[in-house]
Amino acid sequence: MADRSAIDTIKGYFYQFDYTILSLLKLSQDTDAITIEGIEDIDISTATEESAIQCKYYSKTEYNHSVIAEPIRWMLSHFAEYKKGKAPEIKYILRGHYKSGHDKLSLPINTQFLKTHFLTYNRTVKEVKKTFEHHNILGLTDTDLQEFIKVLEIDINAEDFENQYKEIVQLLKSYYSCSEFTAEHFFYNNALRAVKELSIKKSLKSRRVNKADFFQLIDKRQILFHEWFVIKNGEKKHFANLKKEFFTFLNVSSFERIFIIEIDTNQYTRVELKELIFIISKKWSKISKREPKPFCPYIYIHNINEKELIELKKELLSEDFKFIDGYNFNGADFNPSSIVQRADYSNQIKIKFINKITFIDGVLKATKGTKELYQFYLKQPFYQNDQASIKHIQIQINQLSNIKNII
Repeated sequence: MADRSAIDTIKGYFYQFDYTILSLLKLSQDTDAITIEGIEDIDISTATEESAIQCKYYSKTEYNHSVIAEPIRWMLSHFAEYKKGKAPEIKYILRGHYKSGHDKLSLPINTQFLKTHFLTYNRTVKEVKKTFEHHNILGLTDTDLQEFIKVLEIDINAEDFENQYKEIVQLLKSYYSCSEFTAEHFFYNNALRAVKELSIKKSLKSRRVNKADFFQLIDKRQILFHEWFVIKNGEKKHFANLKKEFFTFLNVSSFERIFIIEIDTNQYTRVELKELIFIISKKWSKISKREPKPFCPYIYIHNINEKELIELKKELLSEDFKFIDGYNFNGADFNPSSIVQRADYSNQIKIKFINKITFIDGVLKATKGTKELYQFYLKQPFYQNDQASIKHIQIQINQLSNIKNII
């Protein structure tokens, strides 16, 4: 029960974040803006209107008037401040998704319905049950309440979780003219991160973003291991999607592939790294006698210290796992021409180590044909290459074992 409750809570957060993203995507002007956690969950500001929106997801709850009564009283309190000249005039929107009970609410509501079902409530004060009328506490008349109803919008038939998400993905696909995978794993993932980061900023001003700035925030073509995105999709599905998009081939072509991998020195084990090297070599090497264009991949390991790299290589050699690293003899300088020599059946080269990040550009310059870079990073990409002719996939991980699940 506790697990299901936690999942429902997380889904509620996602629903609200998704609605925020959807609201931003639907803004008509680049200067139109939203404020997260302003007067309500989401405040929308356009050239012609200010709106405060409360957005909730109750997929397992039957609609009852009591569920939305308190939010409506909050909105009325703000409206009372507006009537006193202490707050701006805005439109109030209450939207939610409910499992059932929709027939209990007939719209539009009138003043009497508002007072009876939303503004009148009971509280126990010093063990005595008392009835309160919120409109009377605020000193509002029926005329005031009629005015409030005109700026109050109630929607208890909001889209469900999945349909709202699909609408976001479709809008992103249309805006960026991209595939569904790109819309979801690049732009939606970035949008989710941006909204979450905005939501926890302290000042109201810093939680405000306009449409133009939002699109600039999310226009990054790199795979981010955003914890909320992974929770939403599930880690297994997330890795499976990445594998399907980038690492599933009917035939492996003889391209020049460089795997650029960052290790966490606090979690590093040689056994795990060796296993990953074996997997990369096996999947992206073809050095049999029958292979007309034999090849093997390159690998650069970021953050590994020089001594550990030497010990790793010693261990690989002791296991008859052959490699080259661009050094022709002890004390020689790195030679790009040496490392780009073709791996084949006779030399049995299974992988090519690039010892330093500064060597990567030289290797790329020395190689011919199609080139692909696969960068796996922990926090931020640490190697930059924007050459249009080179495919550069950047995927964020949180531990080395993620790579095995992805490739």
